[in-house]
Amino acid sequence: MSKKNHDMKNESPVQEVAEDVKPETEAAVTEPETPEKEAEATKAPAEPNELEKALKAQAQEHDQYLRLAAEYDNFRKRSQREKDAIYQNAVADTAKKLLPVYDNLERALKNDTTDEAFKKGVEMTMTELLKIMEGLGIKPFGAAGEPFDPEKHNAVMHIDDESMEENSIAEVFQAGFTLGEKVIRFAMVKVAN
Repeated sequence: MSKKNHDMKNESPVQEVAEDVKPETEAAVTEPETPEKEAEATKAPAEPNELEKALKAQAQEHDQYLRLAAEYDNFRKRSQREKDAIYQNAVADTAKKLLPVYDNLERALKNDTTDEAFKKGVEMTMTELLKIMEGLGIKPFGAAGEPFDPEKHNAVMHIDDESMEENSIAEVFQAGFTLGEKVIRFAMVKVAN
């Protein structure tokens, strides 16, 4: 028998098992659980430390601050929109009250007169009124030959005229006015079919 085989025969199977088990038992022996350590392990998740409390309070305060800032921004924007709307409505209401003056000046210009000074005075008044209205953003619309738009024009008459395009304005009885995109007064027109 060789020396190697002889050494193998002298080793018992119990020694081999004991060596295999030894590392596992050492790990178990090195960390004994004490009652104080168990109590600390159970206390840590139950009671947050001061830093965690402070971070949580800071996060809540920051969230409240962001919400307050967003509410203020929304309030500011809403107030500005309301302010702009009030101004636009005031300008539109004022313009509605001045439109009969415009209509009377337009009728006066359409009538023939021999008094040139009178005619010149009416023309100057009409020019000044249109300049003021344009400065406020009020523009007239609705001229003969334009296409008919039911959202801007009020058709009070229809005619059949082959010389005109279909759905075009043949005659304007009363001019319409807009303030930006808002229609202050619809134009009364005669439409060609």
